[in-house]
Amino acid sequence: MPLATWITFLFVSLAATFSPGPGVLLAISTSVTLGARRTLYSSAGNALGVFIVATVAITGLGLLLQTSTMAFSVLKIIGAGYLIYLGVRQWRSKAAAAQPKTTTAIASTRSKVFLHGLLVALTNPKAILFFTAIFPQFIQTSHPDPVRFLLLTSTFVVCVVTSHLFYITLATRMGSSIIGTNGMMGTTRMRYLNRASGLIFIGLGCAVLTITSH
Repeated sequence: MPLATWITFLFVSLAATFSPGPGVLLAISTSVTLGARRTLYSSAGNALGVFIVATVAITGLGLLLQTSTMAFSVLKIIGAGYLIYLGVRQWRSKAAAAQPKTTTAIASTRSKVFLHGLLVALTNPKAILFFTAIFPQFIQTSHPDPVRFLLLTSTFVVCVVTSHLFYITLATRMGSSIIGTNGMMGTTRMRYLNRASGLIFIGLGCAVLTITSH
Protein backbone atom coordinates (compact mmCIF):
# COMPACT_ATOMS: atom_id res chain seq x y z
CA MET A 1 0.00 0.00 0.00
CA PRO A 2 1.37 3.47 -0.89
CA LEU A 3 2.34 5.53 2.14
CA ALA A 4 0.10 8.42 1.03
CA THR A 5 -2.92 6.09 0.93
CA TRP A 6 -2.21 4.79 4.42
CA ILE A 7 -1.76 8.34 5.77
CA THR A 8 -5.11 9.31 4.27
CA PHE A 9 -6.77 6.34 5.96
CA LEU A 10 -5.01 7.23 9.22
CA PHE A 11 -6.48 10.74 9.21
CA VAL A 12 -9.93 9.39 8.36
CA SER A 13 -9.61 6.92 11.25
CA LEU A 14 -8.46 9.59 13.70
CA ALA A 15 -11.36 11.84 12.75
CA ALA A 16 -13.83 8.98 13.21
CA THR A 17 -12.45 7.62 16.49
CA PHE A 18 -11.92 10.96 18.23
CA SER A 19 -15.51 12.00 17.45
CA PRO A 20 -17.43 11.13 20.64
CA GLY A 21 -19.66 8.10 20.17
CA PRO A 22 -21.02 5.20 22.25
CA GLY A 23 -17.58 3.61 22.75
CA VAL A 24 -16.00 6.87 23.90
CA LEU A 25 -18.92 7.66 26.20
CA LEU A 26 -18.69 4.19 27.73
CA ALA A 27 -14.97 4.69 28.36
CA ILE A 28 -15.58 8.08 29.97
CA SER A 29 -18.40 6.93 32.26
CA THR A 30 -16.51 3.78 33.25
CA SER A 31 -13.34 5.72 34.06
CA VAL A 32 -15.27 8.05 36.36
CA THR A 33 -17.08 5.25 38.21
CA LEU A 34 -14.49 2.44 38.21
CA GLY A 35 -11.19 4.15 37.52
CA ALA A 36 -8.88 4.36 34.53
CA ARG A 37 -7.26 0.94 34.96
CA ARG A 38 -10.49 -1.06 34.70
CA THR A 39 -11.67 1.12 31.83
CA LEU A 40 -8.86 -0.35 29.74
CA TYR A 41 -10.86 -3.59 29.67
CA SER A 42 -13.77 -1.68 28.15
CA SER A 43 -11.46 -0.24 25.50
CA ALA A 44 -10.02 -3.69 24.78
CA GLY A 45 -13.51 -5.11 24.32
CA ASN A 46 -14.46 -2.21 22.08
CA ALA A 47 -11.32 -2.68 19.99
CA LEU A 48 -12.10 -6.38 19.53
CA GLY A 49 -15.65 -5.48 18.54
CA VAL A 50 -14.37 -2.98 15.97
CA PHE A 51 -12.11 -5.65 14.47
CA ILE A 52 -15.05 -8.05 14.20
CA VAL A 53 -17.24 -5.35 12.64
CA ALA A 54 -14.53 -4.56 10.08
CA THR A 55 -14.27 -8.26 9.22
CA VAL A 56 -18.04 -8.47 8.81
CA ALA A 57 -17.99 -5.44 6.52
CA ILE A 58 -15.21 -6.78 4.29
CA THR A 59 -16.83 -10.21 3.90
CA GLY A 60 -19.96 -8.73 2.38
CA LEU A 61 -22.23 -9.07 5.40
CA GLY A 62 -21.95 -5.33 5.82
CA LEU A 63 -23.40 -4.85 2.33
CA LEU A 64 -26.19 -7.27 3.25
CA LEU A 65 -27.06 -5.18 6.28
CA GLN A 66 -26.93 -2.07 4.13
CA THR A 67 -29.31 -3.48 1.50
CA SER A 68 -31.61 -5.55 3.73
CA THR A 69 -34.05 -3.29 5.52
CA MET A 70 -35.14 -6.07 7.87
CA ALA A 71 -31.60 -7.09 8.92
CA PHE A 72 -30.53 -3.48 9.41
CA SER A 73 -33.65 -2.66 11.42
CA VAL A 74 -33.05 -5.63 13.72
CA LEU A 75 -29.43 -4.58 14.34
CA LYS A 76 -30.53 -0.98 14.86
CA ILE A 77 -33.15 -1.94 17.45
CA ILE A 78 -30.68 -4.19 19.29
CA GLY A 79 -28.03 -1.47 19.31
CA ALA A 80 -30.45 1.22 20.46
CA GLY A 81 -31.90 -1.06 23.12
CA TYR A 82 -28.47 -1.87 24.51
CA LEU A 83 -27.47 1.80 24.70
CA ILE A 84 -30.73 2.65 26.45
CA TYR A 85 -30.13 -0.25 28.85
CA LEU A 86 -26.68 1.14 29.64
CA GLY A 87 -28.22 4.57 30.17
CA VAL A 88 -30.83 3.30 32.63
CA ARG A 89 -28.16 1.23 34.37
CA GLN A 90 -25.89 4.28 34.67
CA TRP A 91 -28.76 6.46 35.93
CA ARG A 92 -29.62 3.95 38.64
CA SER A 93 -26.03 3.19 39.65
CA LYS A 94 -25.07 4.04 43.21
CA ALA A 95 -23.14 7.26 43.63
CA ALA A 96 -20.61 5.82 46.03
CA ALA A 97 -20.51 2.15 45.27
CA ALA A 98 -17.82 0.29 47.13
CA GLN A 99 -14.99 -1.01 45.02
CA PRO A 100 -14.85 -4.82 44.80
CA LYS A 101 -12.08 -6.17 46.98
CA THR A 102 -11.97 -9.91 46.37
CA THR A 103 -10.12 -11.39 43.42
CA THR A 104 -13.32 -13.00 42.15
CA ALA A 105 -15.27 -9.73 42.35
CA ILE A 106 -12.52 -7.81 40.56
CA ALA A 107 -12.33 -10.44 37.79
CA SER A 108 -16.12 -10.30 37.43
CA THR A 109 -16.04 -6.52 37.11
CA ARG A 110 -13.30 -6.68 34.48
CA SER A 111 -15.17 -9.27 32.42
CA LYS A 112 -18.40 -7.27 32.58
CA VAL A 113 -16.62 -4.07 31.55
CA PHE A 114 -14.92 -5.92 28.68
CA LEU A 115 -18.26 -7.37 27.57
CA HIS A 116 -19.94 -3.96 27.64
CA GLY A 117 -17.21 -2.53 25.40
CA LEU A 118 -17.49 -5.48 23.02
CA LEU A 119 -21.28 -5.32 22.74
CA VAL A 120 -21.33 -1.56 22.22
CA ALA A 121 -19.08 -2.01 19.19
CA LEU A 122 -20.90 -5.06 17.80
CA THR A 123 -24.38 -3.53 18.05
CA ASN A 124 -23.45 -0.16 16.56
CA PRO A 125 -25.06 0.00 13.07
CA LYS A 126 -23.18 3.21 12.33
CA ALA A 127 -19.89 1.30 12.57
CA ILE A 128 -21.11 -1.24 9.99
CA LEU A 129 -22.08 1.57 7.62
CA PHE A 130 -18.75 3.31 8.19
CA PHE A 131 -16.64 0.31 7.26
CA THR A 132 -18.92 -0.63 4.37
CA ALA A 133 -18.55 2.88 2.94
CA ILE A 134 -14.88 3.54 3.75
CA PHE A 135 -13.13 0.23 3.11
CA PRO A 136 -13.92 0.10 -0.65
CA GLN A 137 -12.00 3.38 -1.00
CA PHE A 138 -8.81 1.73 0.27
CA ILE A 139 -9.15 -1.98 -0.51
CA GLN A 140 -10.69 -4.08 -3.27
CA THR A 141 -13.59 -5.71 -1.44
CA SER A 142 -14.27 -8.30 -4.18
CA HIS A 143 -10.76 -9.78 -3.74
CA PRO A 144 -9.43 -8.26 -0.49
CA ASP A 145 -5.71 -8.42 0.19
CA PRO A 146 -5.34 -9.98 3.69
CA VAL A 147 -2.19 -7.97 4.44
CA ARG A 148 -3.81 -4.68 3.47
CA PHE A 149 -6.95 -5.59 5.40
CA LEU A 150 -4.94 -6.32 8.55
CA LEU A 151 -2.96 -3.09 8.11
CA LEU A 152 -6.08 -0.96 7.71
CA THR A 153 -7.99 -2.68 10.50
CA SER A 154 -5.02 -2.57 12.88
CA THR A 155 -4.58 1.12 12.13
CA PHE A 156 -8.21 1.81 12.97
CA VAL A 157 -8.08 -0.30 16.15
CA VAL A 158 -4.95 1.55 17.33
CA CYS A 159 -6.78 4.84 16.71
CA VAL A 160 -9.72 3.55 18.77
CA VAL A 161 -7.47 2.66 21.70
CA THR A 162 -5.56 5.95 21.41
CA SER A 163 -8.75 8.01 21.46
CA HIS A 164 -10.04 6.05 24.45
CA LEU A 165 -6.79 6.62 26.35
CA PHE A 166 -7.08 10.34 25.64
CA TYR A 167 -10.67 10.56 26.87
CA ILE A 168 -10.00 8.25 29.84
CA THR A 169 -7.12 10.46 31.00
CA LEU A 170 -9.20 13.60 30.51
CA ALA A 171 -12.24 12.15 32.28
CA THR A 172 -10.20 10.83 35.20
CA ARG A 173 -8.58 14.21 35.83
CA MET A 174 -11.78 16.18 35.40
CA GLY A 175 -13.76 13.66 37.44
CA SER A 176 -11.37 13.93 40.37
CA SER A 177 -11.62 17.72 40.42
CA ILE A 178 -15.40 17.77 39.98
CA ILE A 179 -16.25 15.05 42.49
CA GLY A 180 -13.68 16.17 45.02
CA THR A 181 -13.80 14.36 48.33
CA ASN A 182 -15.76 11.21 49.16
CA GLY A 183 -18.06 13.11 51.50
CA MET A 184 -21.69 14.05 50.92
CA MET A 185 -20.80 16.71 48.33
CA GLY A 186 -18.70 14.23 46.36
CA THR A 187 -21.49 11.65 46.50
CA THR A 188 -24.02 14.18 45.21
CA ARG A 189 -21.78 15.22 42.35
CA MET A 190 -21.13 11.59 41.43
CA ARG A 191 -24.88 10.96 41.34
CA TYR A 192 -25.34 13.90 38.98
CA LEU A 193 -22.50 12.65 36.76
CA ASN A 194 -24.04 9.19 36.62
CA ARG A 195 -27.42 10.60 35.67
CA ALA A 196 -25.93 12.94 33.07
CA SER A 197 -24.02 10.13 31.38
CA GLY A 198 -27.11 7.93 31.65
CA LEU A 199 -29.17 10.52 29.81
CA ILE A 200 -26.52 10.78 27.10
CA PHE A 201 -26.54 6.99 26.64
CA ILE A 202 -30.34 7.06 26.34
CA GLY A 203 -30.09 9.96 23.88
CA LEU A 204 -27.56 8.04 21.78
CA GLY A 205 -29.85 5.01 21.83
CA CYS A 206 -32.73 7.12 20.54
CA ALA A 207 -30.44 8.64 17.90
CA VAL A 208 -29.45 5.17 16.68
CA LEU A 209 -33.12 4.51 15.90
CA THR A 210 -33.04 7.36 13.37
CA ILE A 211 -30.08 5.94 11.40
CA THR A 212 -30.91 4.76 7.90
CA SER A 213 -28.92 2.34 5.76
CA HIS A 214 -29.13 4.55 2.68
